[in-house]
This record gives sequence, C-alpha cells and structure tokens, in this order.
Amino acid sequence: MGDFLKKLSDAQIDALKELGNIGAGNAATALSEILNTKIDMTVPSVKIIPIEKVPDAAGGMETIVGGVYMRMSGDAPSNLLFVVPVEGALSLMERVLGYRPSDYTNLKEIEISALVEIGNIMCGSYINTLVKFTHLNMRPNVPYGTIDMTGALLSEIIARLGEVADYALLIETIMSVADESSISAYFFLLPDPEALRVILESLGMM
Repeated sequence: MGDFLKKLSDAQIDALKELGNIGAGNAATALSEILNTKIDMTVPSVKIIPIEKVPDAAGGMETIVGGVYMRMSGDAPSNLLFVVPVEGALSLMERVLGYRPSDYTNLKEIEISALVEIGNIMCGSYINTLVKFTHLNMRPNVPYGTIDMTGALLSEIIARLGEVADYALLIETIMSVADESSISAYFFLLPDPEALRVILESLGMM
C-alpha cells in the first residue's frame, strides 16, 4: 500500500482533492447548523505523507491539539483522524457548550463529548461523501476524542490500531468562522491495505 500511495497520479490526487472539497462543504453545512453560525471551509492541499510525518504536518510532536479518531468499516476499511490546534478546538467547543473549557488538561466528560461531536461531524461528512460517490458500503465506528500533544495522540491511536499503513492521505482544511479568524484543521485518512485502491476503482480512477 505504501508504494501504491506514493505512485498516485496527478489525476488521482485531483479526484481525492475534489472529494475532500465536497466533504468539507458538507461538513461546513453540518457544523453551521450545530454551531448556529456560518462556517466556510476550503481544502488548500491534499498530500501523501509517511505516517511518521503526521505529527509534523499537524504542527510538530509537542504541539497541543484536539484530535478525534474514528474507524471506518466496510468495503474500504480505513482509519480517520481529525486534528485541530488546541485554540481552534477550544473555540469550536465553546460554540457547542456555550462556555470555553477552563483547563484542557482536565476536560469534563461533557467537554470531551463536544470535541467528539465536532470531529464526528467532520469525519462523518467525509465518509458520507465517499459513500455517495463510490457507492461503497462504509460504516463509521464509535469515535474517540482527546486533547494532547500530537505525538502522544498519534502513538495512542497506533496502539489502538495495532497496525497502521505506512503512508497517510492528508487533507488540509481551513475553517472560516463568521466572527473569528480562520482555523486550520487536518484530516488524515490512514487506509487499510488495498482500501484506497478500492476507493479509486469505484471512482473509475485506476
């Protein structure tokens, strides 16, 4: 799978980027309804990166981030990871909760639930987009969320997986909230062996 990911053509990358754009649009609509404010999203880049570079892509090993992990089962089993820098995560959580968590190192259950809800919307929007355009059977599993250093977050997720792909598909997302500055977020697709090939075949891109 690693070699296959590295050898994706420009057309295949463009197809994945277009899916990312559509998924981001769907996520923006869903988040706007939940947060009761207008949110726009753009996808400036889609990249293939080695798994060990995931923390660097999200700001570095020691950068504090909010992360939500979700396993996707079905025809193209994959692992999804939504990552947003801590300030952006707290801002989004504030809109869900009505208050800003005072201590991100000791979040209450309701605060973790708010973070998971945001990540669930993001991951779910991408899964729904994949299902719509590929007609594959893909099902989201129960998400897991936390705020921690990127390196620790990734290590915990890899420990949960037991085994993970050598490479990840990175979809960078810029969220523009109505009355705030833009929030950078990162969506990682870590496919099981052959899963991305199945997705691209379903899109007619093999």
